[in-house]
Amino acid sequence: MSLDATRQAANLAFLASGAEFRFGDASLLPWTETELAAMQADHAAVRLVLDGGLSARVMQLQAADGRHFALKQARAECRVRNADGATSFLNELQRHVDLRGAAPGIVQPLFGSLRRGIVVSPWIAGHAPDLGDERAARALFAAAFALLRRGCFEWDYAPGNLLDDGEQVWLYDFGYCYRFDPLRQFNSAGATGTEHPEHHLVERIEARNLFAELLDRDDALPAFLRFRRVALQACGGWRDELRERGAAAFIVDDWSRRLEAWALGLDRDPEALYLAAARAAHEADLLDDLRGQSCTPRTLRRADWLLHHAPDAASRERLREQRRQAEAWQQH
Repeated sequence: MSLDATRQAANLAFLASGAEFRFGDASLLPWTETELAAMQADHAAVRLVLDGGLSARVMQLQAADGRHFALKQARAECRVRNADGATSFLNELQRHVDLRGAAPGIVQPLFGSLRRGIVVSPWIAGHAPDLGDERAARALFAAAFALLRRGCFEWDYAPGNLLDDGEQVWLYDFGYCYRFDPLRQFNSAGATGTEHPEHHLVERIEARNLFAELLDRDDALPAFLRFRRVALQACGGWRDELRERGAAAFIVDDWSRRLEAWALGLDRDPEALYLAAARAAHEADLLDDLRGQSCTPRTLRRADWLLHHAPDAASRERLREQRRQAEAWQQH
């Protein structure tokens, strides 16, 4: 059985059991658990409603003493229609417990309850980061490495899961963040965590975030190159840290080969490096959306990019069929 299937089975069984999973002290909040679970947009405390998430909606709340909070309310049914979607809220609560005290850039919720379907955190004023900006890219890597050091592999670095406050990039949504051993595994996929080295931190950021953003930019190539130069430096440090911590040689060697290829591409043929990374990112995310039946207009744009750059007739026909399926499953 794969690591994914084992995790899914355990979490689905937990959900079916009716057991509670919670953390924090609700008595310290300005509202009761019952009030928070039932809160609607017309409540006097609500200042803002963000309702675009696939698994939950988020509201900004203001207490009588002026403090601001983020209230996440899980949807009755996740719009990602697979086992990972069904277990995403429980998984998020589990990771929040695992990540207590982690820093930098890891949001620390005050309270969470599976059966109430809520997570309450301090409100962070910010916006989705521009990963073509070197300061934002460096800040994101600092937060991402904090996850990896705690043995948590984040699969979903989507723009809606990141907040940039101008100094720090914050990670706050861990519905698709799974346990792994960074010294012995590449990620949480497969039977052993060693079969899919193509899925790594930079690939996940580029697939879920960077290349979606670059579809809207005239400076796509320069923005990508700025990001990759930051990634090269940051991941070089991570490779050295893994070696110092006694990581398996195949883990360190895989990073060394990757870093060498990036450095060579940046130096000799940056456009080819960009095209290869873009193709891999759009293909990975298109398949993710199809598996989850969670396609959006952005999914169609990814398919169109791939069709424009398809190398042969067979690839074009496969992509046309995938695009037709994505259009049928489109969520606005």
